[in-house]
Amino acid sequence: MIAVLLVPLALTFLAPPLARRTLDRFAPVVALRVLTASALALAGACVAALGALVLTGLLKVPAFAALGDLVHPLRTSSDYVVLPLAVAATGVLTLSVLTLLRSAVRQVRALRVARKQVESRPAVGDLCVVESSHADAYALPGRPHRIVVTTGMLRSLGAAEREALFAHERAHNRGGHHYFLAAAEFAAPCHPALRAVRGTIRLAAERAADEAAATAVGDRRLIATAIARAALAGHAAPSTRPDFAPAATTGPVPQRVAALLTPPEGHSSAARCAALLLVACTAVSVTAGAAGAVTFHHAVEVAQGENRP
Repeated sequence: MIAVLLVPLALTFLAPPLARRTLDRFAPVVALRVLTASALALAGACVAALGALVLTGLLKVPAFAALGDLVHPLRTSSDYVVLPLAVAATGVLTLSVLTLLRSAVRQVRALRVARKQVESRPAVGDLCVVESSHADAYALPGRPHRIVVTTGMLRSLGAAEREALFAHERAHNRGGHHYFLAAAEFAAPCHPALRAVRGTIRLAAERAADEAAATAVGDRRLIATAIARAALAGHAAPSTRPDFAPAATTGPVPQRVAALLTPPEGHSSAARCAALLLVACTAVSVTAGAAGAVTFHHAVEVAQGENRP
C-alpha cells in the first residue's frame, strides 16, 4: 500500500517538463485546458496519497486506533518506514493547507479591493480607467467583466496599441481564463512540482489571449508591439490585482512576442508524444492514488474486524 501511495507523489515531478513541451507544441488554448485538467487531477491524487499516509500513521497509534473503532492498531509491513513517512506527510499536508488558505484569503481581499475600485468609477462599456501614474492593465473577473487600465498605461501606448491591448484583455474575459488561473492557484500548494506547472498555465493563458487578439485585430506584429510596450511600461509598477486576474504584461513577454512573430506550426509527433506522456502520468497517478485509498480502506476494515486479512 505504501509503495502505491508514493507513486503520484513521485510522478508529479515529471509534470513541469511535460507541461512546457505540451505548451511549446500545441495551440495555446488546447494546452491551457490539458494543463489545467492535469494539474487538478495530479493535485487531487497527491492530496489523497498524503491523506492516506497520515491516516495510516495515526491508526498505528493505539489511542487513535481506539477512536476509529479498530480492534487492533493498523498493521503495515514496516513501522520504520511507515511512521517517518506519516510524519513527513503530516507536515507537508499541513503546510499545503495553510498555504492554500492564506493564498485564498489574500486573493479574495485583492478581488474585493479591485471590484470596489472599479465600481466607484464610471465605465465605458467594459472599460474602466483608473487614475494612476503606474502603468497597469488587466481583465477583472466577476459580473460584469471589466477591463481595468490605468492612465499611466494609456499614456504609454499609441492609439492602435491601446486597441490591441484591449483586444487581448477581452480575449481573457471571453475565454474565462481566470477560472484556469484560479485552478492553477488551487493546485500549486499541493505539490512542489505543481508550482512550476502553475507558471506554465499562466503562460498558456497569455498565449491563448495573444492568439485570440491577433485574430481579432488581424495584425500579429501589432499585438506583439503592444504587449512589449505595455510590459516595458509596467515593468516596475506595483499591482494589487489578484493573481488569477490575467494581464497582458505577465509571463515571459519575450517568449510571447517571439511566438507572435513566428508563423503558427501544426501539431508534430513530438507534441503528441509530450501530451500523451502528460496524460499518462496523470492517469497513472490518479489510478495509484485511488488504488492506495482502496487498499487503505480494506486495511481499516481488517483492523476493525469486519474482514479477515
